[in-house]
Amino acid sequence: MIAIIDYGMGNLRSVQKALEFLGHEAVITDERAALSAAERIILPGVGAFGDAMAQLKRRELDKAVLEAAETGKPLLGICLGMQLLFASSEEGGRFEGLGIIPSTMTRFPDRGLKVPHMGWNSLNLRPCPLFEGLPESPYVYFVHSYYASEVSDAWTVATCDYGAPFTAAVRRGNVYGTQFHPEKSGAAGLQMLQNFAALKEGC
Repeated sequence: MIAIIDYGMGNLRSVQKALEFLGHEAVITDERAALSAAERIILPGVGAFGDAMAQLKRRELDKAVLEAAETGKPLLGICLGMQLLFASSEEGGRFEGLGIIPSTMTRFPDRGLKVPHMGWNSLNLRPCPLFEGLPESPYVYFVHSYYASEVSDAWTVATCDYGAPFTAAVRRGNVYGTQFHPEKSGAAGLQMLQNFAALKEGC
């Protein structure tokens, strides 16, 4: 069973529908007991970083995410959910994140391109279980104004170009994050969710 964390921010149903389409049981929950019982956890999200962290802490769901990371349970952060895995964000000030990935989210610099970065863009993939069976440069769907800066090369598993290369997906052990939306990225995104659903504990 896959648990989708409900902390009041994000289009949770679209993630659930994508997983159900693939034949997987997926529940939307804000209960720590259900998250502990789940085999895999997805942390989605749309909105402001500071508000999201406040909601996670208020419901003590931050503890459930950190517990999953520490125990080896497969964990996937999507869009804002990926950003929350980082140490901090400069969105609207300076806010602390979950600290699983020691880097900061910063706003895209002015390079003459529209911010937010919105729409389809291609990925440059590195070997990762999440990308098994994908073409070399799949197109995926982005909506974001902040990006992961100065991420360790050891944890970057995909990059994307938007004026300059940026980290589009990360992996640290059993913890994965995608800045793009797999559930909105057609066949490539569905393949990623299928790959995530097949991950074993510790992977």
